[in-house]
Amino acid sequence: MALQLTRRWAARSAALSPLRPLLLLAAGSVFCFLLITLSPIDPVEYFVGSESGVSAEQRALVASYWHLDKPSPERYRIWLGNILRGDLGMSLIFRRPVIEVIKERFSASLALMFTAWALSGIFGFALGVAAGSRPHSLFDKAVRVFCFVLSSTPVFWIGLVLLMLLSVNLGWFPIGFAAPIGKPAAAVTLADRVYHLALPALTLSITGVASIALHTRQKLIDVMASEYFIFARARGEGLMTAVGRHGLRNIAIPAVTLQFASFSELFGGSVLAENVFSYPGLGNAASLAGTRGDAALFLGIALFSVMFVFAGNAAANALYRLFDPRLRGGYGH
Repeated sequence: MALQLTRRWAARSAALSPLRPLLLLAAGSVFCFLLITLSPIDPVEYFVGSESGVSAEQRALVASYWHLDKPSPERYRIWLGNILRGDLGMSLIFRRPVIEVIKERFSASLALMFTAWALSGIFGFALGVAAGSRPHSLFDKAVRVFCFVLSSTPVFWIGLVLLMLLSVNLGWFPIGFAAPIGKPAAAVTLADRVYHLALPALTLSITGVASIALHTRQKLIDVMASEYFIFARARGEGLMTAVGRHGLRNIAIPAVTLQFASFSELFGGSVLAENVFSYPGLGNAASLAGTRGDAALFLGIALFSVMFVFAGNAAANALYRLFDPRLRGGYGH
């Protein structure tokens, strides 16, 4: 009976899997639209300026042009119809189509998030292996304290500390932006971009190290307590040899899964990091859209972030099935 119920649940999950992105997009769009609707910020006031000499009739024309004079359900219906036609609307802040702003900003954010994602995975896995191979040692305790402190520290605070220490006091890195100020875009080199990317990527990667390190450490301790690992040690294998042969293979799968599943935290952290360093990425654009009432841009970035996080989770599930042969045949085998 239990096996039949499990098979039915698996069949329903497989049948619903193509609909999950659409359901997530629908729920995310409704939630974000409600946030924009309930926001006390007046988009018309920001568009025309609070001290401008624009008349009430002109303000009404602006509100009518952006459909701000219509009820919220009607505005959502109009916006959803435009989305289905591939039109994300026009940004109030940048005076450009939302899709163009997302394309331009995402290229900068992708470089930042990918660099931070790779650094956090490499350093987190290395710290977890080093701490887990010698549990309850002084180094293990130091790593745990370091990870616990990082887990409870906001991204923006770490960014401000690194900015004051490495940029203001020591002058090793620029204080912000993605390129040197005043330098033409055509003259900006790859070295300039990497130089401006280094500190924001370091800030964002530090926050992701803790979860990977702690998870890897605990998994390695569990592996070292298993019978096959104890038998390998009894045969005369050294600690690091046994860890390399029998430990890394078993802890790599959950570490990779956790790393890909951290896309949501990575995207949320990039918003704070980009604002601290004035980095012109998608997170910075989302912050501007939220604080200035740019509904079209905010909703477009929200939908894009939903798909981005969903793609990360789907990649984690696919890799888990790829690495673990027990999950390839389904429940019926």
